[in-house]
Amino acid sequence: MKQIQMLLLLAVLISTVAVSGQQVASGGSPAADIVYARPGQLVDAGGFRLNLYCMGRGSPTVVFDSGWGDWAPAWSKVQPEIAKWTRACSYDRAGTGFSDPGPMPRTSVHIAEELSTALHHAGIGGPYILVGSAFGGDNVRTFADLYMDEVAGLVLVDADPTDVEPKSMQEEEHRGHAGIPTGLRNCRNLIAEHKPLPATGQPPQTCAQQFFFRGLPEAEWSPELNAKLLEIAQTKVAMYDAYSSEMEQTAADETYLQQHRRSFGSRPIRVLTSENHGVGHLERKPPDTPEHLKYEQESTLAQARWLGLSSNAKQIFARHSSEYIQFDEPATLINAVREVYDQARRP
Repeated sequence: MKQIQMLLLLAVLISTVAVSGQQVASGGSPAADIVYARPGQLVDAGGFRLNLYCMGRGSPTVVFDSGWGDWAPAWSKVQPEIAKWTRACSYDRAGTGFSDPGPMPRTSVHIAEELSTALHHAGIGGPYILVGSAFGGDNVRTFADLYMDEVAGLVLVDADPTDVEPKSMQEEEHRGHAGIPTGLRNCRNLIAEHKPLPATGQPPQTCAQQFFFRGLPEAEWSPELNAKLLEIAQTKVAMYDAYSSEMEQTAADETYLQQHRRSFGSRPIRVLTSENHGVGHLERKPPDTPEHLKYEQESTLAQARWLGLSSNAKQIFARHSSEYIQFDEPATLINAVREVYDQARRP
């Protein structure tokens, strides 16, 4: 769950310095990604609305769930490509992006139930191929536990394996996550009170730029999309509440998954592993200390434990990627989804 990025962020937030002005950098693809800069389809999810982006036609439908701190634009490079041969839907979890706030606490069970309700209200029935990145992997596995009859396959994109890690590693990660909601709420309170957001680091960035995705602006996106995402990050108080609650509930989510480890039978599962878990940008990768190498090895071994969920499971390595495989090796992800799609359609 962006462990390394978040720990560095906490250190940065401790000593803030004021800076005047900020500018959204240009870069990335032209306005093909502009679809994510405005609401898609706002659908009732049980008394509030989730924002869905659905493209293409066909079945099974591919459904994407983003990592912690991310929302639908995380899939901007892969969703349109997959939509060329089947229906593909990404969405903003409750409180994030263009979605309405949802009920607290923000557990994976609530998230899965809300997604199922929204999909059915939008007329998008199963079967689904579930694609989950980082924390989104908890949510799609929970969805599968609750609605296995509607699941055709699963693709885990460098998903968080904390629930299948050694106990000592779990405890260390929980300690590392403990202070993150405090930093989020400090940023949230400044925004709610319409106060300036201090900037830190080099180049200087505000908390609104640092907490979301792998930092804003993102070089993979157009200036127009970057500008809209930064506007949301600088104004949407509910998003900070949602992500704070998601982070606080991760230990309970992991316990749920440990207690509900359910077989997928022969449904295809593809586990994509970057071997750079917790690393947002390869050029900022931490030194290969024994501690960091052990962390990556343990994460890779933990992700391999998901292979036991299905008789048709495979681990695929994205060796030239950060944990954002959808940005750094999009073809690897697209090919994995296509493989699951082709196998799911066989009699």
